[in-house]
Amino acid sequence: MQSNINVWKKIFFTIWTGQAISLLTSSIVQFAIIWYLTYKTNSALVLSIATLVGFLPQGILGAFIGVYIDRYDRRKIMIISDMCIAMVGLVLVIVSSLGELPVWLIMAVLFIRSIATAFHSPAIQAITPLIVPEDKLTKCAGYSQTLQSLSYLISPALASAIYAVWSLNYIIFIDVIGAIIAVMALLSVKIPEIEKPQILKKPQLIEEAKEGLRVLQKQRGLFNLMIIGSLYMCVYMPINALFPLMSISYFGGTAWHAGIVEIAFAGGMLSGGILLSIWGGMKNKIHTIVASILLMGISLAIAGVIPNTGFIVFVILCVLMGLSGPFYSGVVMVIFQEKIKPEYLGRVFSLSSSLMMLAMPLGLAVSGAFADII
Repeated sequence: MQSNINVWKKIFFTIWTGQAISLLTSSIVQFAIIWYLTYKTNSALVLSIATLVGFLPQGILGAFIGVYIDRYDRRKIMIISDMCIAMVGLVLVIVSSLGELPVWLIMAVLFIRSIATAFHSPAIQAITPLIVPEDKLTKCAGYSQTLQSLSYLISPALASAIYAVWSLNYIIFIDVIGAIIAVMALLSVKIPEIEKPQILKKPQLIEEAKEGLRVLQKQRGLFNLMIIGSLYMCVYMPINALFPLMSISYFGGTAWHAGIVEIAFAGGMLSGGILLSIWGGMKNKIHTIVASILLMGISLAIAGVIPNTGFIVFVILCVLMGLSGPFYSGVVMVIFQEKIKPEYLGRVFSLSSSLMMLAMPLGLAVSGAFADII
């Protein structure tokens, strides 16, 4: 029994160590590219387009990519995705070492990276229940949320420090190394294969995608939970976009104050991930999700009515907002992993991710309009 425990832990932490390193290096490069585009073009339109090509492929393709994730070896899909990220990064390294990087090439690379991520993210979510015992899924979700939060917390500081002393091609090469490390971690472990149902030789994208939707609808409440998640993203995503506006325009702060707010939010997420990995949340997972949404909603409501002298209160509220995040996203993911058969998880996670990605621009547009009017 002890041997079995050690085996799944070794596989899980080997994979997630590689993924954590790759996530950190990708975050560093993402910040560096944003700064590069800002200094090179000084154009809000260019930054908006870069953001769009960075997530729109995931939103559009997500509903169909799950068909391939459920058909083929998920570990190989993750390896190919990481290698694609490494290869396009290497192209940027070579071009930037020869001269100035053209904006169109950066956009193309962001587009390809987004497609690779659209395959990678649901694949790793679908792999987890094949490795981890069901009663440990929530705590493992806490571990993964902690690693992601830690990356979000330290990557801006690392990116700014590295960007000040290194040229962009060296920074991008860090991401190439991170992707290779993630691939090596995946190659070093063996993941159990799922027993797949009878499927046609050639993928029938529309029909098989619909099958994933039908499986989701058969599980009581899961389809509604996915819709709620999409609506939640409409509120959740604009928060980071409005933080600098709140810090500087409303509270009369500087870039230093905006940085404190970002660190407070990321620190809250990190604390939430650690707490989830230790505690595991309430016995009733829906109660944990409701408590998370309430904490987020109450914190946002208070943040909306405090006077412009209440910056310290705002920072504390940002910690609470960040703290609520893992108890929503981590627990929702576990519910899907527990309730959906492994052979359908790729389609379910891809569809869910697609809806949330498409909800993001809607939330940003609505919040931006309200911010300008109110």
